[in-house]
Amino acid sequence: MIKRETGLKPSRLDGMDRFDQAILTALAEDGRMSITDLASRIGLSKSPTQARLRRLESSGVIMGYRALLDPIQLGLDHVAFVEVRLEDTREAALRAFNAAVQSVPEIEQAHMIAGNFDYLLKIRTRNMAQYRAFLGDVISSLPHVTATSTFVAMEAVKEVMLPGID
Repeated sequence: MIKRETGLKPSRLDGMDRFDQAILTALAEDGRMSITDLASRIGLSKSPTQARLRRLESSGVIMGYRALLDPIQLGLDHVAFVEVRLEDTREAALRAFNAAVQSVPEIEQAHMIAGNFDYLLKIRTRNMAQYRAFLGDVISSLPHVTATSTFVAMEAVKEVMLPGID
């Protein structure tokens, strides 16, 4: 068998067996599950399940636990996707933009894009008026922003928080 070098870093999944993957799937569905219930669900006893869980946590595969909040129930039902073009895309400018985006809670996601623009942001606000103010006051003042284009979401058809590994 010929092994080709792809230049890609191996995935953390490469070193996981079916029990590790079952732990991740179970906890992605219910992060409040007890060790006893988790062990029963994956088919191991409590001690090895707990050891595997600690290893997954310490290795950074499991980054933490949190409550998933329903943004609609919180009145945050206006979603806009914003294409952002920067005037400067050298490394220092990208770092400045990235750091600034991290501190803005209305920006749910930020992705550097290869294409006709530099970043795609997912922004969640209460309504169009709040979004317009946010665009003028916050987005336009982020480092090196030269132009934006907004696309308003009409309906979320699928939103996923990594439901597990199969």
